[in-house]
Amino acid sequence: MLGIILIIIASLLVPGVIIRTKSIASGRKGPGLFQPLKDLRVLLRKGSVFSNTTGLIFRIAPSLSLASIVCALTLVPFGNQGALITFGADFVFFAYILSFGKFFAIIGALDCGSSFEGMGANREALYSMMVEPAFFILLGTFAMFTGYTSFTDIFYGFHLSDNNYILIFSVISFYLLIQIVMIENSRMPIDDPKTHLELTMIHEVMILDYSGFDKALLHIGTFLKYGIYGALITAILINTKWSIYIQIFAFFAVVVCLGVIIGLNESFRARNKMGKNPQFVLTLSGIALVAFVIVLLLMGKF
Repeated sequence: MLGIILIIIASLLVPGVIIRTKSIASGRKGPGLFQPLKDLRVLLRKGSVFSNTTGLIFRIAPSLSLASIVCALTLVPFGNQGALITFGADFVFFAYILSFGKFFAIIGALDCGSSFEGMGANREALYSMMVEPAFFILLGTFAMFTGYTSFTDIFYGFHLSDNNYILIFSVISFYLLIQIVMIENSRMPIDDPKTHLELTMIHEVMILDYSGFDKALLHIGTFLKYGIYGALITAILINTKWSIYIQIFAFFAVVVCLGVIIGLNESFRARNKMGKNPQFVLTLSGIALVAFVIVLLLMGKF
Protein backbone atom coordinates (compact mmCIF):
# COMPACT_ATOMS: atom_id res chain seq x y z
CA MET A 1 0.00 0.00 0.00
CA LEU A 2 2.92 2.34 0.74
CA GLY A 3 4.19 1.91 -2.81
CA ILE A 4 0.82 2.90 -4.30
CA ILE A 5 0.71 6.10 -2.22
CA LEU A 6 4.28 7.02 -3.17
CA ILE A 7 3.66 6.35 -6.87
CA ILE A 8 0.57 8.59 -6.84
CA ILE A 9 2.52 11.40 -5.13
CA ALA A 10 5.40 11.00 -7.59
CA SER A 11 2.98 11.01 -10.53
CA LEU A 12 1.80 14.46 -9.51
CA LEU A 13 5.39 15.69 -9.22
CA VAL A 14 7.05 14.50 -12.45
CA PRO A 15 5.07 16.60 -15.01
CA GLY A 16 5.94 19.77 -13.08
CA VAL A 17 9.62 18.79 -12.94
CA ILE A 18 9.60 18.28 -16.72
CA ILE A 19 8.18 21.71 -17.53
CA ARG A 20 10.44 23.45 -14.99
CA THR A 21 13.50 21.71 -16.47
CA LYS A 22 12.50 22.78 -19.98
CA SER A 23 11.91 26.35 -18.81
CA ILE A 24 15.27 26.61 -17.06
CA ALA A 25 17.11 24.95 -19.97
CA SER A 26 15.64 27.48 -22.43
CA GLY A 27 16.33 30.47 -20.16
CA ARG A 28 12.65 31.26 -19.50
CA LYS A 29 10.81 31.87 -16.26
CA GLY A 30 8.13 29.48 -17.43
CA PRO A 31 5.18 27.99 -15.53
CA GLY A 32 5.44 26.84 -11.93
CA LEU A 33 6.08 23.35 -10.63
CA PHE A 34 2.39 22.75 -9.96
CA GLN A 35 1.03 24.19 -13.21
CA PRO A 36 0.08 20.73 -14.60
CA LEU A 37 -2.00 20.10 -11.47
CA LYS A 38 -3.73 23.47 -11.86
CA ASP A 39 -4.54 22.64 -15.49
CA LEU A 40 -5.85 19.27 -14.36
CA ARG A 41 -8.09 20.90 -11.78
CA VAL A 42 -9.57 23.18 -14.45
CA LEU A 43 -10.34 20.21 -16.70
CA LEU A 44 -11.92 18.22 -13.86
CA ARG A 45 -14.34 21.06 -13.18
CA LYS A 46 -15.50 21.25 -16.79
CA GLY A 47 -18.06 19.12 -18.54
CA SER A 48 -17.35 16.99 -21.60
CA VAL A 49 -18.55 17.82 -25.11
CA PHE A 50 -19.32 14.95 -27.50
CA SER A 51 -19.69 15.08 -31.25
CA ASN A 52 -22.78 13.58 -32.86
CA THR A 53 -20.53 11.18 -34.77
CA THR A 54 -19.12 9.59 -31.61
CA GLY A 55 -20.53 6.47 -29.96
CA LEU A 56 -20.32 4.60 -26.69
CA ILE A 57 -16.69 3.54 -27.18
CA PHE A 58 -15.52 7.15 -27.39
CA ARG A 59 -17.27 7.97 -24.12
CA ILE A 60 -16.04 5.03 -22.05
CA ALA A 61 -12.47 4.88 -23.43
CA PRO A 62 -10.95 7.44 -20.98
CA SER A 63 -12.41 5.64 -17.95
CA LEU A 64 -11.26 2.21 -19.14
CA SER A 65 -7.82 3.55 -20.00
CA LEU A 66 -7.36 5.03 -16.52
CA ALA A 67 -8.81 1.92 -14.85
CA SER A 68 -6.29 -0.31 -16.62
CA ILE A 69 -3.40 1.88 -15.44
CA VAL A 70 -4.68 1.84 -11.85
CA CYS A 71 -4.94 -1.96 -12.08
CA ALA A 72 -1.32 -2.15 -13.33
CA LEU A 73 -0.31 0.08 -10.41
CA THR A 74 -1.31 -2.61 -7.91
CA LEU A 75 1.23 -5.03 -9.43
CA VAL A 76 4.27 -2.79 -8.90
CA PRO A 77 6.34 -3.53 -5.76
CA PHE A 78 8.16 -1.01 -3.62
CA GLY A 79 11.34 -2.13 -1.90
CA ASN A 80 10.75 -5.13 0.32
CA GLN A 81 7.09 -4.19 0.82
CA GLY A 82 5.95 -6.21 -2.19
CA ALA A 83 3.09 -5.40 -4.54
CA LEU A 84 -0.54 -5.25 -3.45
CA ILE A 85 -1.30 -8.05 -5.94
CA THR A 86 1.37 -10.56 -6.89
CA PHE A 87 1.38 -13.91 -8.68
CA GLY A 88 3.54 -15.89 -11.10
CA ALA A 89 4.27 -14.13 -14.41
CA ASP A 90 2.44 -11.01 -13.24
CA PHE A 91 4.72 -8.86 -15.42
CA VAL A 92 2.96 -10.37 -18.45
CA PHE A 93 -0.41 -9.35 -17.01
CA PHE A 94 1.08 -5.91 -16.23
CA ALA A 95 2.05 -5.36 -19.86
CA TYR A 96 -1.25 -6.53 -21.27
CA ILE A 97 -3.48 -4.69 -18.82
CA LEU A 98 -1.70 -1.51 -19.94
CA SER A 99 -2.23 -2.62 -23.54
CA PHE A 100 -5.91 -3.11 -22.77
CA GLY A 101 -6.23 0.54 -21.77
CA LYS A 102 -4.27 1.73 -24.78
CA PHE A 103 -6.46 -0.40 -27.05
CA PHE A 104 -9.56 1.42 -25.86
CA ALA A 105 -7.80 4.78 -26.21
CA ILE A 106 -6.98 3.87 -29.82
CA ILE A 107 -10.45 2.65 -30.79
CA GLY A 108 -11.91 5.62 -28.95
CA ALA A 109 -9.95 7.87 -31.30
CA LEU A 110 -11.21 5.87 -34.27
CA ASP A 111 -14.80 6.05 -32.99
CA CYS A 112 -14.98 9.82 -33.46
CA GLY A 113 -14.94 9.28 -37.23
CA SER A 114 -11.98 11.57 -37.94
CA SER A 115 -9.28 10.45 -40.36
CA PHE A 116 -6.95 12.86 -38.54
CA GLU A 117 -7.33 11.00 -35.24
CA GLY A 118 -7.21 7.70 -37.08
CA MET A 119 -3.75 8.66 -38.34
CA GLY A 120 -2.54 9.31 -34.79
CA ALA A 121 -4.13 6.10 -33.50
CA ASN A 122 -2.35 4.13 -36.22
CA ARG A 123 1.03 5.55 -35.24
CA GLU A 124 0.41 5.04 -31.53
CA ALA A 125 -0.49 1.39 -32.10
CA LEU A 126 2.59 0.85 -34.27
CA TYR A 127 5.10 2.22 -31.76
CA SER A 128 3.47 0.45 -28.81
CA MET A 129 3.65 -2.83 -30.71
CA MET A 130 7.30 -2.28 -31.57
CA VAL A 131 8.41 -1.43 -28.02
CA GLU A 132 6.64 -4.44 -26.51
CA PRO A 133 9.41 -6.98 -27.39
CA ALA A 134 12.01 -4.84 -25.61
CA PHE A 135 9.95 -4.88 -22.40
CA PHE A 136 9.30 -8.62 -22.51
CA ILE A 137 12.93 -9.48 -23.32
CA LEU A 138 14.09 -7.28 -20.44
CA LEU A 139 11.68 -8.74 -17.87
CA GLY A 140 12.23 -12.26 -19.22
CA THR A 141 15.94 -11.74 -18.67
CA PHE A 142 15.28 -10.64 -15.09
CA ALA A 143 13.14 -13.75 -14.59
CA MET A 144 15.90 -16.02 -15.90
CA PHE A 145 18.54 -14.23 -13.82
CA THR A 146 16.62 -14.54 -10.54
CA GLY A 147 14.59 -17.70 -11.16
CA TYR A 148 11.32 -15.93 -10.31
CA THR A 149 8.46 -14.73 -12.50
CA SER A 150 6.64 -12.14 -10.36
CA PHE A 151 7.67 -8.49 -10.00
CA THR A 152 8.03 -8.71 -6.22
CA ASP A 153 10.21 -11.83 -6.24
CA ILE A 154 12.21 -10.74 -9.30
CA PHE A 155 13.42 -7.45 -7.82
CA TYR A 156 13.94 -8.88 -4.34
CA GLY A 157 15.98 -11.77 -5.74
CA PHE A 158 17.89 -9.48 -8.11
CA HIS A 159 19.56 -7.62 -5.23
CA LEU A 160 20.40 -10.82 -3.34
CA SER A 161 22.82 -11.75 -6.11
CA ASP A 162 26.47 -10.91 -5.47
CA ASN A 163 27.47 -11.20 -9.14
CA ASN A 164 30.04 -8.61 -10.21
CA TYR A 165 28.27 -8.04 -13.54
CA ILE A 166 24.98 -7.03 -11.99
CA LEU A 167 25.92 -3.33 -12.40
CA ILE A 168 26.19 -3.73 -16.18
CA PHE A 169 22.76 -5.29 -16.39
CA SER A 170 21.34 -2.55 -14.13
CA VAL A 171 22.70 0.21 -16.39
CA ILE A 172 21.27 -1.43 -19.52
CA SER A 173 17.91 -1.91 -17.80
CA PHE A 174 17.88 1.69 -16.62
CA TYR A 175 18.48 2.97 -20.16
CA LEU A 176 15.81 0.71 -21.66
CA LEU A 177 13.15 1.68 -19.11
CA ILE A 178 13.88 5.38 -19.64
CA GLN A 179 13.34 4.96 -23.38
CA ILE A 180 10.19 2.87 -22.83
CA VAL A 181 8.81 5.63 -20.57
CA MET A 182 9.35 8.20 -23.31
CA ILE A 183 7.69 6.05 -25.97
CA GLU A 184 4.77 4.98 -23.78
CA ASN A 185 4.15 8.57 -22.68
CA SER A 186 4.64 10.01 -26.18
CA ARG A 187 7.71 12.14 -25.45
CA MET A 188 10.80 13.01 -27.48
CA PRO A 189 12.33 11.74 -29.70
CA ILE A 190 9.27 9.75 -30.87
CA ASP A 191 6.59 12.34 -30.22
CA ASP A 192 6.41 15.96 -29.11
CA PRO A 193 3.51 16.79 -26.76
CA LYS A 194 3.68 20.45 -27.79
CA THR A 195 3.50 19.93 -31.54
CA HIS A 196 0.42 20.87 -33.56
CA LEU A 197 1.66 19.94 -37.00
CA GLU A 198 -0.70 17.60 -38.80
CA LEU A 199 2.02 15.41 -40.33
CA THR A 200 3.87 14.79 -37.04
CA MET A 201 1.20 14.58 -34.33
CA ILE A 202 0.69 11.20 -32.66
CA HIS A 203 -0.74 11.08 -29.15
CA GLU A 204 -2.02 14.64 -29.05
CA VAL A 205 -4.15 14.11 -32.15
CA MET A 206 -5.59 10.93 -30.60
CA ILE A 207 -7.13 12.91 -27.75
CA LEU A 208 -7.96 16.00 -29.79
CA ASP A 209 -11.75 15.51 -29.57
CA TYR A 210 -11.77 14.92 -25.82
CA SER A 211 -12.54 17.78 -23.46
CA GLY A 212 -13.18 18.55 -19.83
CA PHE A 213 -13.44 15.67 -17.39
CA ASP A 214 -12.69 12.96 -19.96
CA LYS A 215 -9.49 14.69 -21.08
CA ALA A 216 -8.47 15.02 -17.43
CA LEU A 217 -8.79 11.23 -17.00
CA LEU A 218 -6.43 10.69 -19.94
CA HIS A 219 -3.89 13.11 -18.46
CA ILE A 220 -4.12 11.44 -15.04
CA GLY A 221 -3.37 8.10 -16.69
CA THR A 222 -0.28 9.57 -18.34
CA PHE A 223 0.88 11.05 -15.02
CA LEU A 224 0.47 7.68 -13.28
CA LYS A 225 2.67 5.99 -15.88
CA TYR A 226 5.56 8.23 -14.84
CA GLY A 227 5.22 7.04 -11.25
CA ILE A 228 4.81 3.38 -12.25
CA TYR A 229 7.92 3.27 -14.41
CA GLY A 230 9.78 5.37 -11.85
CA ALA A 231 9.00 2.67 -9.28
CA LEU A 232 10.29 -0.04 -11.64
CA ILE A 233 13.52 1.90 -12.21
CA THR A 234 13.90 2.35 -8.45
CA ALA A 235 13.37 -1.37 -7.92
CA ILE A 236 16.31 -2.06 -10.24
CA LEU A 237 18.69 0.53 -8.80
CA ILE A 238 17.91 0.48 -5.07
CA ASN A 239 18.77 -2.47 -2.84
CA THR A 240 15.71 -3.89 -1.07
CA LYS A 241 17.81 -4.55 2.05
CA TRP A 242 18.26 -0.84 2.70
CA SER A 243 16.22 1.08 5.28
CA ILE A 244 12.67 1.96 4.19
CA TYR A 245 13.43 5.67 4.71
CA ILE A 246 16.43 5.49 2.41
CA GLN A 247 14.32 3.67 -0.18
CA ILE A 248 11.62 6.37 -0.04
CA PHE A 249 14.22 9.12 -0.45
CA ALA A 250 15.86 7.21 -3.30
CA PHE A 251 12.49 6.71 -5.00
CA PHE A 252 11.74 10.43 -5.08
CA ALA A 253 15.31 11.13 -6.20
CA VAL A 254 14.83 8.70 -9.09
CA VAL A 255 11.48 10.18 -10.21
CA VAL A 256 12.89 13.72 -10.04
CA CYS A 257 15.86 12.57 -12.13
CA LEU A 258 13.39 10.96 -14.54
CA GLY A 259 11.61 14.29 -14.96
CA VAL A 260 14.91 16.14 -15.42
CA ILE A 261 16.12 13.62 -18.01
CA ILE A 262 12.89 13.93 -20.01
CA GLY A 263 13.01 17.72 -19.77
CA LEU A 264 16.65 17.96 -20.88
CA ASN A 265 16.03 15.45 -23.66
CA GLU A 266 13.20 17.58 -25.04
CA SER A 267 15.24 20.77 -24.65
CA PHE A 268 18.38 19.67 -26.50
CA ARG A 269 17.31 16.81 -28.76
CA ALA A 270 15.49 17.14 -32.05
CA ARG A 271 12.51 14.97 -32.80
CA ASN A 272 13.19 11.98 -35.04
CA LYS A 273 11.97 12.00 -38.60
CA MET A 274 8.80 9.94 -38.74
CA GLY A 275 10.42 7.33 -41.02
CA LYS A 276 13.24 6.75 -38.52
CA ASN A 277 11.02 6.08 -35.52
CA PRO A 278 10.48 2.34 -36.23
CA GLN A 279 14.23 1.82 -36.54
CA PHE A 280 14.82 3.67 -33.25
CA VAL A 281 12.18 1.67 -31.37
CA LEU A 282 13.37 -1.68 -32.72
CA THR A 283 16.92 -0.81 -31.64
CA LEU A 284 15.70 -1.05 -28.04
CA SER A 285 14.85 -4.70 -28.59
CA GLY A 286 18.39 -5.23 -29.87
CA ILE A 287 19.81 -3.66 -26.70
CA ALA A 288 17.52 -5.87 -24.60
CA LEU A 289 18.92 -8.89 -26.44
CA VAL A 290 22.43 -7.72 -25.51
CA ALA A 291 21.35 -7.74 -21.85
CA PHE A 292 19.91 -11.22 -22.38
CA VAL A 293 23.25 -12.48 -23.75
CA ILE A 294 25.10 -10.90 -20.82
CA VAL A 295 22.91 -12.81 -18.37
CA LEU A 296 23.47 -16.03 -20.32
CA LEU A 297 27.21 -15.50 -19.97
CA LEU A 298 26.88 -14.77 -16.25
CA MET A 299 24.92 -17.95 -15.68
CA GLY A 300 27.22 -20.05 -17.83
CA LYS A 301 24.42 -21.08 -20.21
CA PHE A 302 25.86 -19.57 -23.37
